[in-house]
Amino acid sequence: MLSTAELRVIGDQIFKNEGGGSVDKLVHWNDGEDFASMGIGHFTWYPAGRSARFGNTFPELLTYMQTKGVRLPGWLEQAKNSGAPWTSKAQLMQAKHTPQVQELQNLLYQTRMLQAQYIVDRTRRAMPKLVNNTPGQLRPHISNNLNAVANTPGGWYALIDYTNFKGEGLNRSGGYNGQNWGLLQVLEEMRPSRPGEPALHEFANAAMRVLERRVRNSPPARNENRWLAGWSNRVNTYRRIPV
Repeated sequence: MLSTAELRVIGDQIFKNEGGGSVDKLVHWNDGEDFASMGIGHFTWYPAGRSARFGNTFPELLTYMQTKGVRLPGWLEQAKNSGAPWTSKAQLMQAKHTPQVQELQNLLYQTRMLQAQYIVDRTRRAMPKLVNNTPGQLRPHISNNLNAVANTPGGWYALIDYTNFKGEGLNRSGGYNGQNWGLLQVLEEMRPSRPGEPALHEFANAAMRVLERRVRNSPPARNENRWLAGWSNRVNTYRRIPV
């Protein structure tokens, strides 16, 4: 179990990674994306009727928060089921100072620890699936690398943040050209490791190789190369021990 202090450090670091720790970025829309990004983990929220190619995680977070006793404003309860109320970045930017968006921003600021717990719980649930979704001959490799990172101080942050950042990777034929870029692919890409700081470096190196492969496989029109420097900065936070 993570202590409250560890959870806070992990939550703060994820908030810094996704939104620079800025309250203004808790309700956001990144350039070049067709969905809004909510909360400390920039959970994806698609407008109604739009194909949720990269998962639609914000409604799941809202449901989780409700199970923990958080009361949602009426409009948000409705939008949770119907989709984000804005269809473009420009539309959300125009709405930034409306009472509705301010209310949402305040709610997301006040529930930061709960969002961090949601991210941790999601990663924990994924752990057995990572091994079970792997062909028999690869299972020892995945299990070994997962344990090496998880049993290194700071390793839980790396596993949790990468899962929040790029998903579990359980759909092996997802992604571009049938090559996904989630946590499972990073564990596959790692060289065999043992617990200790070298495991964190190997995890970070493998993550960058997986992300560079994603960029090579991506449609040129998406110009995903522009994101690599930022992704690299984020992945480099896995090399040092934050807790």
